[in-house]
Amino acid sequence: MAGKINAIAHPRLSLNILSTADVHKIHTATLDVIESVGVRFPSRKALDILEAHGATVDRNTLVARIPGRVIEEALKKAPPIYTLAARDPSQDLPLDGQHVFLGTDGCCIEVIDAFTGEKRRTTKQDSADCARIADALEEVGFWWSMVSAQDQPPESRSLHELEAAWRNTTKHLQTESIVTEPEMQAAIEMAAALTGGKDELRKRPILSIMQCTTSPLGHDGGSLEAGLLAAEVGLPVGYMTMASCAFSGPVTLAGNLVVGNAEVISALALMQLAHPGAPVYYAAAQTAMDLRTGGYTGGGPEDFLFGAATNVLADFYNVPLSMGAFATGAKEPDWQAAVDNAFSSFMASLTGSDMLLGCGLLHGSRILSYEMMVMDCEIYSIVRKTLEGIVINADTLALDVIRSVGPGGNFLKHKHTRQHMRELWQPRLMDRRPYGQWEEKRDGARDWARARAQDILKNHQPDPLDPKLGAELLRIIASVEG
Repeated sequence: MAGKINAIAHPRLSLNILSTADVHKIHTATLDVIESVGVRFPSRKALDILEAHGATVDRNTLVARIPGRVIEEALKKAPPIYTLAARDPSQDLPLDGQHVFLGTDGCCIEVIDAFTGEKRRTTKQDSADCARIADALEEVGFWWSMVSAQDQPPESRSLHELEAAWRNTTKHLQTESIVTEPEMQAAIEMAAALTGGKDELRKRPILSIMQCTTSPLGHDGGSLEAGLLAAEVGLPVGYMTMASCAFSGPVTLAGNLVVGNAEVISALALMQLAHPGAPVYYAAAQTAMDLRTGGYTGGGPEDFLFGAATNVLADFYNVPLSMGAFATGAKEPDWQAAVDNAFSSFMASLTGSDMLLGCGLLHGSRILSYEMMVMDCEIYSIVRKTLEGIVINADTLALDVIRSVGPGGNFLKHKHTRQHMRELWQPRLMDRRPYGQWEEKRDGARDWARARAQDILKNHQPDPLDPKLGAELLRIIASVEG
């Protein structure tokens, strides 16, 4: 059975990072950029839609300059609240602004083997394995396509990743790997087969779609057309900016926010112009270029600030947010990984990100680590408990209990302690042993996380797919492969 999803619900703590005036300045600057500079849409379909709604289109450069009023009116049609459905309805995720759900991360090309410890290329079996671990971990709310199934044909690789995941978890699936119309059409058929048809899929979208923008101020044509297909049948679609300070965005954080915001809301507006009322979400994983190497940092104060600020923007547009967190630049599950992932998840959660991407990857989302998946869940559990805050009422103030125990007494045996003791956070991986016990064994979090991952891979049995449905998924994939 899948692990019960344990989300951050109704957090008591919050963080105000941008004032109302700040948000309006960013919004106004964004509309200025979209209207005067334009955004590149390398898709005839997309350009036709935009031109029909008043955009000025250059067919040579593929740049569309879209009036700000068109963007604003389109975004008003996006639903502010909807549900990400799961194969198991008890695992459904309400995107209502009151929950923070943790997802995995993707889409890496290397894995640290859970049993040998060796780094190797990823395969379809790794898609199955990481889905099985996500299924078992209660902290994980949804599975995001974690690895590239490099042992499968390129034209159907993303579909094999989905098929492997649907066989190994009953939680909601989200993918960023589908970037062509044929793949998307097949993915829709697969999801419809599992739900009982396209009408049921619209009611219960068990698959959601992530697409990446091409910073600065651009989109990928295949991603746009795949997103339009998904939006047409009611699958939630998000567009993620990964604009990087000093490289694919201005060096200043505010300027980078403007570039990323222009990319995201121009794509979301396109979805609404084509299919009004389609569920969409804002997605971001902005960072700062490492000035020494020119590389993607995957951690640092800029990432943490972006994580908080982007959610304020998503709230302004009244759509859910999927925020890149946990994407540490560390090469192994170490001190750096813990610092990066603790700060990034905490800042994004404080501002109420609906979806946190995503646990389990290292080296800026390049390497899958099964032990990191387990360790990231421990970090998330700390954040979740912290955001619950402190409940103040007659029972929690415990005046009668204090009077009963009195000076010099002991609260351990009191029934009030028994009633509330399970509310205290208990670690799975944090080492609270006496020093002597640690000194004798000299093991710790990484050892225990690896052991837990191995145990899940050996023993956890997800709820199986009906064999006929499994065969139908493979048939659909084969039709794409020709």
